[in-house]
Amino acid sequence: MPMSFVYVVEDGSKMSIDGGCLKITYKSGEVSKMPKETVEAISIFGNSQMSTQCTKFCLEKGIRVSYFSKNGSYFGCLLSTGHVNIKRLKKQIFLSEDKDFCVKLSKKIIQAKINNQLVVVKRYLRNSNIDESDNLFQISNARKKVIEAESVEQIMGYEGTASRYYFKILSDLVETDFKFSGRNRRPPKDPFNSLLSLGYTLVMYELYGELESHGLNPFAGFLHQDRENHPTLASDMMEEWRAVLVDSVVMSLIQGHEISIDEFYYDEETGACLLKKDGMKIFLSKMEKKLHSEAKYLSYINERMSFRKAIWHQVRMLSRTVDLGDVEQYKPITIR
Repeated sequence: MPMSFVYVVEDGSKMSIDGGCLKITYKSGEVSKMPKETVEAISIFGNSQMSTQCTKFCLEKGIRVSYFSKNGSYFGCLLSTGHVNIKRLKKQIFLSEDKDFCVKLSKKIIQAKINNQLVVVKRYLRNSNIDESDNLFQISNARKKVIEAESVEQIMGYEGTASRYYFKILSDLVETDFKFSGRNRRPPKDPFNSLLSLGYTLVMYELYGELESHGLNPFAGFLHQDRENHPTLASDMMEEWRAVLVDSVVMSLIQGHEISIDEFYYDEETGACLLKKDGMKIFLSKMEKKLHSEAKYLSYINERMSFRKAIWHQVRMLSRTVDLGDVEQYKPITIR
């Protein structure tokens, strides 16, 4: 039976359990139902309600409920404690202080990230007459330097260089209305960065939930520096998925004219560029379709699977890496 990831974007919606179904009653009076045993996760955007019975059901079944603002800022999640693995947590904290382990794992993650960035831009360059040879050289050169790096700080420096030239190419390629000047965030200042930020947030907290369900602490990372209230391990895992999942979805939406510049507005107080409600629905639908699509990108599994299942396998692989304290156990996601 196919599993359901539920997105609630209508303010004033109410979720409850009705017999064997999860029931969503919208402010308009419209009702939708789905078999409750098919629900795997729920994401709530804006102001909606969940009954106590529905909350208890989600906790009993380990269904993650994530809460976002209507614009996609993450607030937190409802998650049971049945996932706690104290031995794994202790090992994770110990390894997060091991410089050699952190450098070796960080190299694998960032080499994979830069590889995936190169693959994505080269796909779009096939149908373009733009000469990006200099920018491609800079990205490839940064990837080579990652191999020689002796510290996490050096690795992140080369990652920053590669990303700068990567986004330069994307800006050259993207439709005129969506051109942008580099990556910007907190808040995003243009439609392209607005889509990126929303996509990264969604995937980040999908990883967050998987890390917790595998007994890992999302806040104790190996690549990113410790920051209060920031899930650094989720950020670590996010790196190799950025181009694969989010950047490719954003480019597909724009280049395929599935979303228009009219779907965005600017917040007068913060200057943030944000999606309107219908644009949010378009983006969430596209992301969910991507996460359900199948491919064979995991080198250690000889079968096609959805990207969501691949994320599960990657977190499982990281858990094994932590348990054994062996970086060689970890095989990053690399696309071709």
